[in-house]
Amino acid sequence: MIEIKDLSFSYGKTPVLKNITTTLEEGKIYGLLGENGVGKTTLLTLLCGLKKVGGGSITTDGEDPFDRIPSLLEKQYYLPDEVAPTPMTADGYAKERGRFWPLYDHEKFLHIMKEFENDPDKKMNQMSAGQLKKTYIAFALATGAKYLFMDEPTNGLDIPSKTQFRSAIMSHTADESTIVISTHQVRDLENIIDPVIILDKQDVLLNASMEEITEKLYFDYGTTLMDGALFREQLPGGFLQVYPNYDGQESKVNVEALFNAVHTHKDLIKGLFTKKEA
Repeated sequence: MIEIKDLSFSYGKTPVLKNITTTLEEGKIYGLLGENGVGKTTLLTLLCGLKKVGGGSITTDGEDPFDRIPSLLEKQYYLPDEVAPTPMTADGYAKERGRFWPLYDHEKFLHIMKEFENDPDKKMNQMSAGQLKKTYIAFALATGAKYLFMDEPTNGLDIPSKTQFRSAIMSHTADESTIVISTHQVRDLENIIDPVIILDKQDVLLNASMEEITEKLYFDYGTTLMDGALFREQLPGGFLQVYPNYDGQESKVNVEALFNAVHTHKDLIKGLFTKKEA
């Protein structure tokens, strides 16, 4: 489990994160959402210990990730948005780097590469951007890391590759894993992320499961405009509208609409989910 308490971080005199408190549980695939510049990448690098917190604390299984303790390092993997096109074959790279993770499975790496229609014998600096990104995703999943942090993993992927990515995440991660995926391409990951974290400037606006979201909010896909919508978007043949769910009705969450509703009514949403954030 990852516990974040009163976390603050600044670049010089510019605050990025302030007094953030939340918990990341095992067995969850968290979608980390937020506008550009709110600190999504910063939070990921803090979680994996590449940066030191300015205030407060982060503990992963009781350890501070910035201490870089080998027993914790071997349980986590961070995949940045931009990946290096090294002059090695994918197979050679994976065999060499995989030794740092005790649970690394090279056969799994080759299997995922095949699912991705990627050639493991091709040099990584000769791959397209999409092929290179899929190679790193395959390696990340093959490490067997309990904590997996991914920053915009679908950037550079075409539509079939995004489908392959979703399938790989669901098929090749352990039930006890904690996965945090930062993205601004919400629709790419809508069907696999649960819970959803929405980060704002120096704040967490929401950290809730899909079940909790549908308990508090109702997503209406109809043809009639209703008063009191927190967010409304016109669709072919009707409207998508988001309301507080006062009547306990069931609905399907649209994560993009959720994001817009949260950002338009920050205080109201935080009030609805106060129990979750306490």
